[in-house]
Amino acid sequence: MPVTERQLAAFADQHGHQIPYDTSPRHLAGPGDARHVTHGLAAAGWTTSSDPLSPQIVLPSPDRRYTLDFNPQSRVDTWWQLRAEYTDTAPGWYAAFSELVPAEVLGRLTYALSVPPSAPGLGPFQILESAGWQIGPTTTARSPDGMCHVEKHADQDSAQESYWRVDTCEPGHGTPRGRQIWGAWLPSPVPEFLVTAFLQALTAPEPLQRAMYDRTAHYRAVQKPSALSPEQVVQAHADRLKTIRTQVRAARRRPTTTPPTAPAPPATHRAPARR
Repeated sequence: MPVTERQLAAFADQHGHQIPYDTSPRHLAGPGDARHVTHGLAAAGWTTSSDPLSPQIVLPSPDRRYTLDFNPQSRVDTWWQLRAEYTDTAPGWYAAFSELVPAEVLGRLTYALSVPPSAPGLGPFQILESAGWQIGPTTTARSPDGMCHVEKHADQDSAQESYWRVDTCEPGHGTPRGRQIWGAWLPSPVPEFLVTAFLQALTAPEPLQRAMYDRTAHYRAVQKPSALSPEQVVQAHADRLKTIRTQVRAARRRPTTTPPTAPAPPATHRAPARR
């Protein structure tokens, strides 16, 4: 199900009239536009199985093994749910993400699900350490501002009980952390390359674009006028969808006997140099 011209026009109509602001750090940038995820999956061939007049969006993958459920009217904090069905060779799993997870970060995970890397790269904690996060004595890490926490919980008796937890929280007052702002839960059956993709996007140094009155996750988010124009933001979205569509088609045409090459992630539009 490709993204239609009408859907692209609706995205352009909204973002083409909003002045973008560079917003950082990413874990405080706020949810952004959910279409960064849903349009990306549609470009990868995922289809809609939900009522088109409902605010809930259900997107099954082409092979029907994966399903993304986005429900902004959920009675719980979990707005995004990603499921994988069991197969003869792989376990099923379920991952959950709350309302204020940046769509661009979740979109990097779903992109990796559509176009998996062919070779392992850095591990999750290597990525966090290289981004300047503080690595704890156990399997924990904390962002430089102390507000985002990554933990890998391991059960000695059951691998099924192990899971990754990412939480952005208010600063604690005499405690390691305060009230939760948003959370992501990825149990151990989730392939590690998906955890890696999520953390790569979360820790990337480039700011995310938000409009002047867009909701951020916290008042400590830093916003500065972007060097990108509204038109460039819209074009970057369209270019990303074309890249995803091209790479997914190439992956499907690739012979199974030939080792695949690692796809490059969709390029983000870089701001022109200031003069």
